[in-house]
Amino acid sequence: MSVDAAPKPAAGTALNRPMITASIMLATIIQALDGTIANVALPHMQGSLSASSDQITWVLTSFIVAAAIATPLNGWLCDRFGLKRIFLVSVAGFTIASVLCGLSASLLQIVVARLLQGVFGAALVPLSQAVLLDINPREKHGSAMAVWGMGVMIGPILGPTLGGWLTDSYNWRWVFFINVPLGALAFYGIWKYIVPQAPLRRVKFDGFGFITLSFAIGALQLLLDRGEQNDWFGSTETWIEAIVLALSSSYFIAHTALRPAGQSFLDYRLLANRNYVTGLLFIFIVGMVLFATRALMPSMLQSLMNYPAALAGLVTAPSGLGTMLAMLVVGRLTGKVDFRLLLGGGFAITAFSLWQMAQYTLVLSQSDIVWPGIIQGIGLGLVFVPLSAATFATLTPAMRAEGTAIYSLVRNIGSSIGIALVQTLLVRNTQIAHASLGAHVTYANPALQDGGVSSIYNLASGAGMTALNGEITRQASMIAYVDDYWLMMILTLAVIPLLFLVKKPATNPAAGAAPTAVDHAAID
Repeated sequence: MSVDAAPKPAAGTALNRPMITASIMLATIIQALDGTIANVALPHMQGSLSASSDQITWVLTSFIVAAAIATPLNGWLCDRFGLKRIFLVSVAGFTIASVLCGLSASLLQIVVARLLQGVFGAALVPLSQAVLLDINPREKHGSAMAVWGMGVMIGPILGPTLGGWLTDSYNWRWVFFINVPLGALAFYGIWKYIVPQAPLRRVKFDGFGFITLSFAIGALQLLLDRGEQNDWFGSTETWIEAIVLALSSSYFIAHTALRPAGQSFLDYRLLANRNYVTGLLFIFIVGMVLFATRALMPSMLQSLMNYPAALAGLVTAPSGLGTMLAMLVVGRLTGKVDFRLLLGGGFAITAFSLWQMAQYTLVLSQSDIVWPGIIQGIGLGLVFVPLSAATFATLTPAMRAEGTAIYSLVRNIGSSIGIALVQTLLVRNTQIAHASLGAHVTYANPALQDGGVSSIYNLASGAGMTALNGEITRQASMIAYVDDYWLMMILTLAVIPLLFLVKKPATNPAAGAAPTAVDHAAID
C-alpha cells in the first residue's frame, strides 16, 4: 500500500518548511535509532531479565516482525484517517511503548512493549519521506531526500555508540527512555506545523489477506525463536506453530491468487517480473547478513572479550559510517556504471568482510573489529541504491507502490529470520564444540601435565575443573561465532550468480524509473 501525499496548506497559509522538516526528522531518527541502539545493551538486558542468549534476541526480532507486519497498513490508514492524525498517533504510540520497554521487569513485558514499538514505528520513516517530498518543489526533491537519508543513516552510525554510552553511564533502560524527549518534540512539531487534510477514503484494504499473512509471519518467527528451546518438533508448541504457518500461508496464497488485481494484498503480476523477484531474494539476503552481524558482534565482544558496552558500541559504529560513505559515492555512479557491476562488487566486498570475521579468535585488537565493519558497511552501501534501482527498473509505475511495500516486508522478514537463525546455530554449535573440545580433556592429555597449565586447570580440584570448563565454553562459543560468519559469507557469495538473471533498465526513464529514494528499511 502506498502512502498518500502529505497535506498541503490552504491558500494564503505560510508553510514553515524548516520546522516541519525538523519535526519529522526527529520522528525518523527515533525509529532509525531503535533499529541498532539496543544491540549493545542485550547482554545487560539478558542478566536483568533472566533470559538466555537466544531468548534475549526476541527484543530485536519482535520489533522487526511487528514493523514488517504493520508497514502495509500505512497507506490504508492514512487514506481513511488522514496523514497528520496517523503521524501523531504513531509518534505518541512509539514514545509510550519506549517508556514501557524501559519499565519492563520481565522478558515477556519487554517483548510485548517492543511489539508495540514496531507497530507504531512502522509508519514513521515512510510518512516522513512522504511529507518531505510533498512540502518541497520537485526540483528540490534530491536535496530533500539527501536530508532524509542522513536522518535514516544516523541509526546505524550513532545507535551503537549512544546505546553503549547510556548502558555504561546509566543502565540499559535509558536506551529506551532517550526516545521520550525526542518523541515529545516531534509530536509537538507535527501537531503545530503540519496542516491537516480530510481523509480521502478511496483505498480498499484486503483485510483477510493481511490477517493470514500476519499469522503466517508470526508463526514462522515463533517457530524460529522458540524451536531450539522447545527441542524443535519434539514439542507440541512447535507443531502448533508449524500447522498455523502452513494453514495461514495456504489461505493467503489461495485468497490473493483468486482476487482481481488491485483488490488483493499481493498482486501476482509482480512475481512474473524477473528483476523484481531476483531483487526480493537479494534484499532478503542483505537483511539476513546486515542484522545478523549487528546482533552477533556486540554480544561476542561483551561476553567473550569483556568489552564494556560503550566500547562495544564505539568499535561497531564505523560499519554505519562505511555504509554512508559508500552511498555517497554510489549515488554518483548509478546511471553511469552498469548496476550489476555495482551489485557484484558490493556483495563481493561484503563477503570479504565476513571472511575476515570468520578468522576471528579470542585475541583481537580493536582495529580487527573496526576495519571489517567498515568494509562490510562499504559493501552493503554499494548494494542498497543499485539494488533498489534494479528491482524496480522494469516495473510499471502503477505496480511500484505495492512493489515497494512487499520489498520492505521481505527485507524485514529476512532480518528477523537471520537473527533467529544465527542465534539458534550459535547455541547449538556452542554445545557441539564444547562436547568435542571436552572429549580431549583427560589426565592423559600431555598439555595438562605442564606445570603452569595444571596450576590453573587442576583436574583434581573443583576450582580447577570450573576454570577449565569456563575456558572450554569460551573457546566453543568463539568457534560457534566463527561458524555463523562462515554461513553468512557463503549466503552472500551464493546470490552473486543470480546477477545474470537481472535485466538492464529501459533506456526511457518513464518506462520504469526506480523509486525516488533508496529503500529506507535497508539502511536501518
